[in-house]
Amino acid sequence: MGRVDVAFILLLVAIPALVLFHLYLAPYTKVEESFHVQAIHDILSYGIPTQNVAEYLSAQYDHFTFPGAVPRTFVGAVVLSTLSQPFIWLNDTIDRQLLARAILGLFNALSLLSFAFGLRRAFGKTTAIWYLLYQASQFHVLYYASRTLSNTFAFGLSTLAMRYLLQENSQQVNSVVYRSRCRLSLCLLTIAGIIFRSELALFLTTNTVFLFLTRRIGIQRDIIPAGLLGLFLGLASTVLVDSFFWQEYPLWPELSAFIFNVINGQASAWGTHPWHFYFTNAIPRLLLNPLVYLIGLPFALSQPSTRSAAACLLIPSLTYIAIYSIIPHKEWRFIVYTVPPLTAASALGASYIWTHRTKSLLYRLLSLAMALSTLASFLFSTLVLLPASSANYPGAYALQSLHTHAPNTKPLISVHLGNLACQTGVTRFLETPTPPSQNSTWKYDKTENETLKATSSFWSQFDYLLIEPGEEESKIRSLSGPGHWEDVDVIEGFAGLRIVRPGDGAVGAVEERVLRRFVGEDGTRAWREGRDFARRLVTRGWWVEVRMEPKIKILGRAR
Repeated sequence: MGRVDVAFILLLVAIPALVLFHLYLAPYTKVEESFHVQAIHDILSYGIPTQNVAEYLSAQYDHFTFPGAVPRTFVGAVVLSTLSQPFIWLNDTIDRQLLARAILGLFNALSLLSFAFGLRRAFGKTTAIWYLLYQASQFHVLYYASRTLSNTFAFGLSTLAMRYLLQENSQQVNSVVYRSRCRLSLCLLTIAGIIFRSELALFLTTNTVFLFLTRRIGIQRDIIPAGLLGLFLGLASTVLVDSFFWQEYPLWPELSAFIFNVINGQASAWGTHPWHFYFTNAIPRLLLNPLVYLIGLPFALSQPSTRSAAACLLIPSLTYIAIYSIIPHKEWRFIVYTVPPLTAASALGASYIWTHRTKSLLYRLLSLAMALSTLASFLFSTLVLLPASSANYPGAYALQSLHTHAPNTKPLISVHLGNLACQTGVTRFLETPTPPSQNSTWKYDKTENETLKATSSFWSQFDYLLIEPGEEESKIRSLSGPGHWEDVDVIEGFAGLRIVRPGDGAVGAVEERVLRRFVGEDGTRAWREGRDFARRLVTRGWWVEVRMEPKIKILGRAR
């Protein structure tokens, strides 16, 4: 086995390992992930009822209490709950939230590996290795691969669909095998769009039109059969599952979301961006390494040997992004499906430069620059972005701290969870102390009604509060009177990046906390020494580190 094969195998192992690494360091969720994670909790905790369904669901399931602006699909939650159940049977004390997210993350990791295998068969080992190197050094895909967003559920299916569009060396564009793979790809995109994210209908359209114009598929033999099969499978899945859980017949959640957000224009209420946002902000963030799009893509398009393959990867994705830029509300996750093909196109250019590095000083320098920039992107992703993101869940840390500090001597412990706590990590999975209390029952309140919260009687019913320090805390203390509440703990959270200037001392508390969990105190000490060495000799005293500030205060009723 040659060095290239060893490198390829190591990178194949690295992708799922990095996904799980990101999950381990950031095991909590935020409000945009809450629907799916609460649905997984309810299915695993309460089961799926067969009698008195409406009454049972409305009494036990979270989505009847907090339905959201539009209904969301239960299909992903049902799948993850089903796959989690065998592990729970083996170990009932397993962290169920972590388990379900690990299964989702591994599915997305395997879809990325499948795409890499497709690149290897289509364009060779070197291209596949550069693709995996780039993918391993990008932050967003690895970090969000295990997050219970609808986009994340759709990402794995769309990546598999893109893998089946890769034309292997032995295949002709009009071969029976390749056409069947194209049909499978279009079918997967249709299913993902119908169940999880409606914007994939546009991604499906750009890919379908490109395949048709390049004479890879036909309307009657390929497009219509693939579309009808995907339509049937997708609608059958979502309508049957979601009509049951929402108790509305018939219900197609993603159609409701499309009408609400796009047709009625309600998505703009969440913010708008200029038309060029995806090209000037989102894509650079998603690809992270600037040489991916400044060197890799231009070389892939400029060389005759890679131009056609790069165009096949780029044209449908860039067309999708350009058309989708018309929608005022923009988020990077709406175009995350284009990351694998964009990265693969750049890997074609990197592979060309790498294989020609012995023939020219320019190619040798470019190869060195690409290798160093990829390493720098990986270090920035792992040592800056990951610690910063892991510090962004003060609600979860506050609830854990409360369970640790509160004495389990009362039969009922009542807790009010403030808005920020609910947005930054609190889920039903975390509402049970670990280990479970034998003496106390915990009751959690998430009231958002400001009229109720403006009365002293509302606050007097609670034993503990998880609230934001500052104005909210002052208001509650004034309503309750002096001495009613005492401080239990203060939880800090991410407050941006701090530029450390020459002469300033670097703190690095968050980064060191991450390192300490894996390499112990000796490894952390070595990191500090390496950081100080780099500041002295490389950056001339400059550095970047995570800045923290108090985010949530735990108040307890004074005894």
